[in-house]
Amino acid sequence: MKLKVKDIDIASGGPLIVVINSDDAAKLDLHVMDRVKIKKGNKVETVVVDIAQSAKIVPRGKIGVFEEVVRSLKLKNNDGVDISIARKPLSIEFIKKKLDGEMLTKKELDQIVWDIVHNKLSAVELAYFIAACYTNVMSTEETILLTKAMVKHGDTLRFNKYPVIDKHSIGGIPGNRTTLVIVPIIAAAGYYIPKTSSRSITSPAGTADTMEVLSGVIFPINKMKEIVLKTKGCIVWGGSLNLAPADDKIIAVERPLEIDAESQLLASIMAKKHSVSSTHILIDVPTGKDAKVKNKFEAIRLKKEFEKIGKRLKKHIKVLITDGKQPIGHGIGPALEARDVLWLLKRDPRRPLDLEKKCLMMCANIFGMVGLKDGYKKALEILNSGKAYQKMVEIMQAQGGREIAAEDIQIGRYTHDVLATKSGRISSIDNLAVSRIARIAGAPHDKGAGIYLYKHVGDKVIRGEKVFTIYAETKRELIYASDVAKQSKVFVVK
Repeated sequence: MKLKVKDIDIASGGPLIVVINSDDAAKLDLHVMDRVKIKKGNKVETVVVDIAQSAKIVPRGKIGVFEEVVRSLKLKNNDGVDISIARKPLSIEFIKKKLDGEMLTKKELDQIVWDIVHNKLSAVELAYFIAACYTNVMSTEETILLTKAMVKHGDTLRFNKYPVIDKHSIGGIPGNRTTLVIVPIIAAAGYYIPKTSSRSITSPAGTADTMEVLSGVIFPINKMKEIVLKTKGCIVWGGSLNLAPADDKIIAVERPLEIDAESQLLASIMAKKHSVSSTHILIDVPTGKDAKVKNKFEAIRLKKEFEKIGKRLKKHIKVLITDGKQPIGHGIGPALEARDVLWLLKRDPRRPLDLEKKCLMMCANIFGMVGLKDGYKKALEILNSGKAYQKMVEIMQAQGGREIAAEDIQIGRYTHDVLATKSGRISSIDNLAVSRIARIAGAPHDKGAGIYLYKHVGDKVIRGEKVFTIYAETKRELIYASDVAKQSKVFVVK
């Protein structure tokens, strides 16, 4: 069947989708979610079908195309295309197999990942794969095969260097901005540490959001390599690179489902690390009731899985189970976190000592992995000497930023102080409430929005004393965040 293109100016966010008038669909016996091949000249794509019941949307003789199809086939309005029926992707059968609780083979997982990367699966089909792995947990062998498939169908950053250091936190804790301190310390010590980081999904800031306050974070892979070879380190947004791209597509579907399948979490992290040729990897697993990992039992099981996969991939892996009961650092939100980091690197009295202590402990473990003794002492010397700060400035400049004083970082102009309602000692802090209030205040979209904490668990407070300040860039968002803060029990004082 020959049809004319109608660009409907809508993006699917990944899957290749077309819309066909119901009369034309009936002629080919097409139904919603069927596949057709759409051909223009020598270019062909297999796409998912949706059906228009109204001629206003797509009239007979036309085919409505989503932006992903427009770009792939370089289509224009009224271009003539040929339509023919296509079979469903091979991976549909393999997804059904996993739904039935069976083990997947290397070939089957490779096909699933290929179909994900090339947008051959609809969001619903991909959601079924994620759900199948969530309910029928993958074996270690399957997880390793999934990791290798993710790496295979993406770019790889190759260094003729050894060792290449990397670190990763599985997240879930407000603040915890260890990367921006660890990378300059390790690079200043002479080791290569090419760090790709994420943006926020549900938190007030991801590492890339915070680094973006200080420099650019979006680079092609060849530029990332150039930065690392020049400075020995980088802190860039992984989403701008084609490293394990299947992972980003899986995360996009996991987000609304609020599903975080363990096998995909393991494969996701290890694939990204494998893609940048890391040889020594430190994994931070914060554990606590509001963290992704709720208790030590879960953390130990996850630790063992990381170690198994690392061994099979010939990586040196060390997993640290850390305290995830409360936020790490004072600032929560991109600009406030960036200010904390610069204060820490500059050895300012206002620096967050809990963040410093954790970073030094993590650096000590990294140095231990590469055979250096007294790693804590070495990391502290690099900090105190100013070498870490100078290295951070060097990395910022290589990424298009400039040196800036912590006090010159713009934070939200509208503020609201939250005061202790009684005297005593802080026994707990609600991580979820902290994140929620900071996000309602505008973080991470508004870089200057967020929360600044004056107190942590174990600290004494006096009734009427400031416990945290909310920052926002608009009055409206400050009012919303302040109202939520009043309704939330952020701090428990006993």
